[in-house]
Amino acid sequence: MEINSLAAKICEFLDTKLAEDITVLDVGGLTIVADRFVIATARNSNHVKTLAEGLEEKLSEEGIEPLRTEGIREGRWAVLDYGAIICHIFNDETRMMYCLEKLWGKDDNVYRYSKSEK
Repeated sequence: MEINSLAAKICEFLDTKLAEDITVLDVGGLTIVADRFVIATARNSNHVKTLAEGLEEKLSEEGIEPLRTEGIREGRWAVLDYGAIICHIFNDETRMMYCLEKLWGKDDNVYRYSKSEK
């Protein structure tokens, strides 16, 4: 699966800030909500907040604003909606509970981001 430039920017940013298990799901054929979900795990609630706030600030500097954000203050699951791309940043426990990869993942629509594939 090819990821578009915004999803790639999000993955790269999250990677530089030590997010774990960064995954892109191509959900365009499964829902009208978005084309891609970018999912990442943070080490704790402060890390969730730092990743979400940092991503929002970084993209804002490039003129890319989220349509809406949710959950950043609580620090368990932050959602940043960029229209075609929705970024989910979870703490480990919340990611396991919601398990978006099982809900939306099929054999051919899951992309595991790794530094070696940049």
